[in-house]
Amino acid sequence: MRKVALIFVLAVLVPSLVLAWLAMHSLHDQQFLIERQQSQIYQNVTDSIAKDISDKIASEQQKFAALAESIAATNADAAAVQFNDEIRKCWPLADVGFCVRLSGPATCTISCPSPAQGAEAHQFLVDNGNFLGNQETAEVYWNANANNFGQTFQATFLTPDEEKKLSGKQALSLDRNVNDFNSSSLQNSSNLKAQSRVVNPQTQAQSPSPDNNLSKITPAEAEFRQLIGDNTDGMVARFLQNELKLMFWHRLLSNPNLIFGTQVNLNQLRQEFFPLYQPDDQLRREILVEVLNDKANPVADLSSPANTHVELDMKHPFVATEIGEALPHWEVAAYLVNPMQVQQAARTVTLTLGLLILLLIVAIGVGSWVIVHCLNKELRLARQKTDFVSNVSHELKTPLTSIRMFSELLADARATEKDKQRTYLNIIAAEAARLTRLIDNVLDFSRMERGEKKYNFQPCDATEVARNAAETFRPHLESSGFKFDSSLPDKPIPVQGDRDALSQIIVNLLSNAEKYSNGRKEISLQVERKETPVPHAEIKVLDRGSGVPQGSEEKIFEKFYRAHDSLSSGIQGSGLGLTIARQIARAHGGNIVYEPREGGGSCFNLWLPIKPS
Repeated sequence: MRKVALIFVLAVLVPSLVLAWLAMHSLHDQQFLIERQQSQIYQNVTDSIAKDISDKIASEQQKFAALAESIAATNADAAAVQFNDEIRKCWPLADVGFCVRLSGPATCTISCPSPAQGAEAHQFLVDNGNFLGNQETAEVYWNANANNFGQTFQATFLTPDEEKKLSGKQALSLDRNVNDFNSSSLQNSSNLKAQSRVVNPQTQAQSPSPDNNLSKITPAEAEFRQLIGDNTDGMVARFLQNELKLMFWHRLLSNPNLIFGTQVNLNQLRQEFFPLYQPDDQLRREILVEVLNDKANPVADLSSPANTHVELDMKHPFVATEIGEALPHWEVAAYLVNPMQVQQAARTVTLTLGLLILLLIVAIGVGSWVIVHCLNKELRLARQKTDFVSNVSHELKTPLTSIRMFSELLADARATEKDKQRTYLNIIAAEAARLTRLIDNVLDFSRMERGEKKYNFQPCDATEVARNAAETFRPHLESSGFKFDSSLPDKPIPVQGDRDALSQIIVNLLSNAEKYSNGRKEISLQVERKETPVPHAEIKVLDRGSGVPQGSEEKIFEKFYRAHDSLSSGIQGSGLGLTIARQIARAHGGNIVYEPREGGGSCFNLWLPIKPS
């Protein structure tokens, strides 16, 4: 049995508990994983929209380049002067058109617009004249494309006379020098510096990194000529009076010294963003999508109109993505319609898994406890059966030895005195009676276990039953030196029961009191009628013995259980007397309980219901 229990613990219980602990430990990461998965889904949405916006701006830039080539196709010089008016007529996104003529490695001349073309043109020149004229550097964000139309060229900044004087080889060398100048000058003059993003997404705020909210878009100090280099097209963004200005520019293929450009109308441009977001109904119910400018103010609400009433903390979206150099510090931000939705979903999953794991742990624990309890019970029962066989063997051997010895003394006529003969005969009779009680107990227990024990219930007097049992056992007790007192009422106490079975209870209790006297040979039998809680007869057997060890008050009524082992303590018994007594009492509707006696000893209380008159 012990080996089976050990194998069970090592092979089943320990691995199960280890797996349960690992599962419980993993629950700490469940909320993080679910939030991470959800944030990744929403991050993909904002990333996709930001890319679509960048692609849309690039598409508009290509459209502008095609329009510039179309306007300058007939007469480039005339187009350079009238470009502001022409581009605004044919392209809604144009706020102000401009043209810059490259007249040398470090010289630019603004051909268009002129201050006389209106307040917008005048303000544009005030803001950008020195920068476009290559007279000052500016902090800009740029994006250039050297091969936008699938063509390459070398930009030469030569006067017509210089072009005639120089050979092709010299011109090529000069072109390379100019390109090297542009590249190295831009690299040397660029003062890249990190800037914080205007929003602080909740998912990034959870990261311990100090750089988790730095913008990926960085400005640089540069001149206009350094920015355009030998590129075909590009866009330049800069902040003027804390307002973002975006410019497209294009170098004419037919005349690389002419740079046509326009300042983009951002209010008109943002109208192009709305068709870019077409989510399904589920996504519309979960998130709001906004395009934020550099001040974290919404400039394009891409969400469902049904969700516009939701109050948003613009600077703290759930996820956000920067659009790029074309619109620096502009973000596509996603906000949760229900900010607690992700946490609630994570908590629900975590709680469900936790309860399931807890249930499994409890099931494993309860199952293990039941198995161990059953194993212990079987082991204890096996030991008790072994002890029972030993005790019964000892119990049978002792009276048989006494009977045999005194019978031989009488048979051999060694005791001639009548007093001795009478004493020997009394001992033989007492030992025979003890042997009979032991065999009766074993037979009664066997019948009770099989459910074959039958009782002859008849009206009887509890006082009379107790008196007969006491008088039957009194000679044996007194011959053994016991002081036996009995306190019996004068009036009968009517009960319904089997006289012999009730008498057996009292005899077993008196026999126990004798065996556990512990040197103080005092036994009392008391019979009373009690009216509370219900009318019943109360029969007590009291002694001044060693008593019952603490914790064994109920165990002593279990089969084969003995508080004092007979082989080690010298106290005789089979461990069945109290078990049989309680079973008989309960079969009569009563019970037997143990109480410690005041002043030392034991008190066994048998109560039986009184038969109604």
